[in-house]
Amino acid sequence: RVECDVCVLKNRCVYARVFETPIAVAMPEGARISAPPHPFVIEPPLTDLRQYQAGEPIECGLILFGESNRSLPYFVYAFEQMGKIGIGKRINGNRGRFSLESVKTGDREIYSCRDRTFLQDAPIRSLAPLKATPGSNGNGCPRISLTLETPLRLKFKSRIRATLPFHVLVRAMLRRVSSLYNVWDGGEPKLDYKGLIERAEKVRIRHNGLKWFDWRRYSNRQERKMFMGGLVGSVTYEGDLGEYLPLIEFSEKAHLGKNTSFGLGKFKLKEV
Repeated sequence: RVECDVCVLKNRCVYARVFETPIAVAMPEGARISAPPHPFVIEPPLTDLRQYQAGEPIECGLILFGESNRSLPYFVYAFEQMGKIGIGKRINGNRGRFSLESVKTGDREIYSCRDRTFLQDAPIRSLAPLKATPGSNGNGCPRISLTLETPLRLKFKSRIRATLPFHVLVRAMLRRVSSLYNVWDGGEPKLDYKGLIERAEKVRIRHNGLKWFDWRRYSNRQERKMFMGGLVGSVTYEGDLGEYLPLIEFSEKAHLGKNTSFGLGKFKLKEV
């Protein structure tokens, strides 16, 4: 047993590429982002429940990017093993155990736990097209509202932001798109990065209903508490927004900001 960073198999190892991505996956030459993003997002149930009774169903989402879709059987197996080991706090010495019922994409079942078989050629969906036209107002959208469903953690000038000016949001979306496309898709997308940021600074906040949500978790791996708070609530922007819609729709599905693999940075777009 050796550490991932010195293992000769790290470039081909599913574990290393998924969980130790900065070690196992190299960024393409000329990429704008220095560290490669993890190729997955786990979406937790959008509920305030912290305790589940025996027999209650739990649904969660899993997003895989690029070649990681071929590793879906490993993820399914990991969920099955996690159910046998148990999750959550110990009660009377035992963690909560569960059994995996099914895996679906949309309404289509792609894995049946009854006969433990995968659907051959399971459909892979594109996140969203990126066809922003620099300087155009697209469909003339003058106002949008974003609802942050899980904490959004954005860094700007080396600090976690407690507010969300539109240009800060756009910078984060461009970083997310650039990193995902460079590592898990077809390379750097052709976007007017400088122009998009400059024009984003002219967009105004019409209504700010955001607040800070303080969330902490304990990392067994690092043996310490992790501070993972972020912004939740809603914010409405006003201005020339049409050209940003493809970027927003992409980020809406891919999540945004820090700790996206934990499900943070999930938001919903509404045109108003």
